[in-house]
Amino acid sequence: MNHFKFQSLAFYGIAIGSVIVLFKTVTFYGENNLKAPHEINGRYSLTLAENLPNCGKSNALILNLQQSGIYLNASLLPAKFYSESSTIYGENNFLSGILRNQHLSLSGKINRFILCNISYRQNASVDLAEIKMQSVNQGSFLGQLTISDKPQIIEFTATPQKAQEQSKKLDSH
Repeated sequence: MNHFKFQSLAFYGIAIGSVIVLFKTVTFYGENNLKAPHEINGRYSLTLAENLPNCGKSNALILNLQQSGIYLNASLLPAKFYSESSTIYGENNFLSGILRNQHLSLSGKINRFILCNISYRQNASVDLAEIKMQSVNQGSFLGQLTISDKPQIIEFTATPQKAQEQSKKLDSH
């Protein structure tokens, strides 16, 4: 029974104690300094400050945001034709971006017929778009929409759709 030498016990005791102190230090730092971003998943109604150039009348739009940490995926769809399983609208309609300090930046491709009140077959061109938004109050955002071939910046307000409104729209399809 000579395998419990003082040197071995001291070594293992110091090693275990060091790991415990290191764990407590990292835990304390993480709880005080590392914060997860606020959840912004969901659908938002966009209210444009003005019509898009060369559109005549713009569609009422829905921004569907999906969040994974600070990374975002989104799609922009006309409100009157919105459905979760819509494939026509999803073909070239992907935005991706990042969330930093309540500022959101998205970029990607959007079909022209989604932005303007025209039919799918009438004009199926695809525009590069950039959306920048800043969180204001109660989950709402103020933002700017820029289309690649238009020098004009369109201001908008994005307000979250309530869960009841979302389920009613899905039930009506």
